[in-house]
Amino acid sequence: MSERRACGLVEANRASVRYRRRGVEDTPLRQRLRELAAERRRFGYRRLHVLLRREGWVVNHKRVYRLYREEGLAVRRRKRKSRAAFVRQPLPAPTGPNQGWSMDFLQDALAAGRRVRLLTVEDNYTREALAVEVDHSLPGSRVVRVLEQLRQQGRKPEWIVCDNGPEFVGRALDQWAYQRGVRLEFITPGKPSENGYQESFHGKLRDECLNEHWFTNLAEMRETVAAWRVDYNQVRPHSSLGYQTPEEFAARATAPRRALPPAPATPETPRSWESSLQEPRSATL
Repeated sequence: MSERRACGLVEANRASVRYRRRGVEDTPLRQRLRELAAERRRFGYRRLHVLLRREGWVVNHKRVYRLYREEGLAVRRRKRKSRAAFVRQPLPAPTGPNQGWSMDFLQDALAAGRRVRLLTVEDNYTREALAVEVDHSLPGSRVVRVLEQLRQQGRKPEWIVCDNGPEFVGRALDQWAYQRGVRLEFITPGKPSENGYQESFHGKLRDECLNEHWFTNLAEMRETVAAWRVDYNQVRPHSSLGYQTPEEFAARATAPRRALPPAPATPETPRSWESSLQEPRSATL
């Protein structure tokens, strides 16, 4: 039976039957994708696609996803403990840089088992990691010192969202906030999700930095965390910012807008002689 008759019987398009897949040389792309995935183990294919586009690769996200799956680079999601449902209270949403910050503490440990605390401060609008302070002990006076250093750098918020920890409700931070005109917004006790910006940042910090390294001393941990913070602000694409880095988004948000040119004056419409006749004349002789 001829091909024409066979395709007619099964109602198949002859062009589809004759189609042969054309091979595309993607070995260099696969190699670069494996290298990026090895450097940033917790990045998914979307962020890897952004990094490839920055390097000049002309490739869409669907092809990156196909190679990502074929190479077995999928990130295993870590299971989280189930939590009870509760009603969330909305917090004020910032509309510009240096308007609303959030800060909180994160705990980790060195190889010897000694506990380490991390104080993190983030701008809720630009998602910039303003400070990550690492030490064994971080009292309220240390929190004030970090905030004062940011103020001297020209960064001061209108409000700061934090929990009800002893370092935040103490006299040192309260006095500093009163003197600097900063409002402290405390979340409801036992509801960390009301500080969602900081919880999200902590998840990235732990997943991409703390869980990926084995720290033997405090100096090594400080150096690694400081390098990750620079990478987070300057290199890492942020999904909520349209896959821009926080510094790119902050630069565009603070750039002065060009003023619109004034509208041209509308010429006065000449009055017709009929309208002039209808106007009442003055009674003054």
